[in-house]
Formats: sequence, structure tokens, C-alpha cells
Amino acid sequence: MLRDLNSVNNKKELTLVFIYSGEYAERVIRNLINDLSFCKSCDVYCDSCKYNVYSHVRNILAAIQLTDPSKLPAFIDNPEKYMPKKIPKADLCIASGLHKDLLLEIPNQIQKLGIKGLIVPIEDFTEVPSGLRKQLEERCQELDLETAFPKPFCSLEPAEDKPVISRFVDELEVGRPSLEISTVRRGKSEIIDSTVVRRSAPCGSTWYVAKKLIGVDTKREILYDAIARAHHSYPCTATMSIDPELKEPILHIGGYMIREEVEKALDQG
Repeated sequence: MLRDLNSVNNKKELTLVFIYSGEYAERVIRNLINDLSFCKSCDVYCDSCKYNVYSHVRNILAAIQLTDPSKLPAFIDNPEKYMPKKIPKADLCIASGLHKDLLLEIPNQIQKLGIKGLIVPIEDFTEVPSGLRKQLEERCQELDLETAFPKPFCSLEPAEDKPVISRFVDELEVGRPSLEISTVRRGKSEIIDSTVVRRSAPCGSTWYVAKKLIGVDTKREILYDAIARAHHSYPCTATMSIDPELKEPILHIGGYMIREEVEKALDQG
């Protein structure tokens, strides 16, 4: 599996601050910095497909872990008391797994520092229900902050009206997956010969799926089964509960997207 090295340019590096609780944000952070001990999905068959290919460690100025919501009061009247004492100035904040009242306080805190945008990934709709998301959107609009609430995180795409968030997707090459795939004929079958990850899901699952596709027949039922098994096995940690807005489990939405991107890559190849 191949991938181009990140190009070096003269543009100032995009800077990030993570404010989080729980394991999901840690998965994203470890994927972004390309932690050598992070991806163990292939176990003894690991061929280090993604290591030494990229590292965004310099983009992350801080990863600030807050108290687990289950250990906090159900309602917090003074959320600033529980917020970090110091947050470095960055371009973008990513908030995940936080107590709802602390999440509502985030826009006030980051706007004072000159942070320009907020991404709140939604892997479980109970953490960020639609009403809370609407409140956050309205508050961020008042403060002139860019916002994105990708559900799941691997649905995030660039948008013309969100230049800072678009830089996150384009420069760190994470968000909705993008692949290049080449095939070969073997007898009557068309087999996937090589894959290139152009953009990965923020958790890094695209690398694993891409590797598992090599040698797979492109017949739809065989291909779909291989994609689904790899996506689940990585594993995807989005909720399996049915989302009230999507009418599907968020995990399934992530699976459909990687399947669509594989098909797109095959059509373009």
C-alpha cells in the first residue's frame, strides 16, 4: 500500500487544541501523531503501512483531558470552574466526550483566545443530542466561530464557508475517506492490486480497510463483505444504537461511506 509523503509548503501550520474526555479523542490524537504503538489491528501481520508516512504532532498544541461526565453533577451551574486553567491559542479546537454543560461553555472559552473554529465529532448521539448541537451552533454563530458537527467524524468534508475547518481536512488529510485503487485481471475475476490512502477517517480506520482490500475480488457481494468486516474489525467505535435523526446506527453510516468511497475509487481507477 502506497501513499505520498506530506508536501512541505511555506504556509503556517494549522494548529489544534483537543479538549476531551473518553477514549475516542485519544484514538484520533494517536492516529494524527502516528503513534507507533497505536494501530495493532493487523497484529503479527503488521507491515508498518502507515508509519513514517506522516506525523501531525507539531500541529497539536495541547490535548487537555477533562473529568469524565459520569463523575460530575448532572447539571453544572458554574462550568468555568471545571474548564482548563490555560488553553493555548490555536486555529481550531476539537471537543469530544464532554459533559453537556462544559461543552456549552467551550465557545466562550476559545473565542477569547482567538481560536477560529470548533469541531464536535458525534460518534454517539446521546453525547451531543440535536438540541445541544443547535444551542452550540447558535452560540458559535454569535461569536463568529466556524463549526462542524460531523456525525460520524469520518463524514467531515471541506466547505467554502469554513476555511479553517477545511484546512484541517485538506492539510491533515483526515475526514471523509478518499482512496485510489488499482486492479488486475486474474482469469475471469478483477482483483484489487493496490490501494492508496489519500484521506483517512480521523480514527485511522481507512488504512486498515485499504490494506484488507488488497487481493479482494471486486464482485459486489465479495467486496461489500470485505469492507464491512474490515470496518468492524478495526474497530469502528461509533454507536450501534439507532440515531433519531439518521434512522440508522452511526456505525452503519461510517460503513456506508467507506463503501461508497471504495466504489468511487474503483470507478475512477
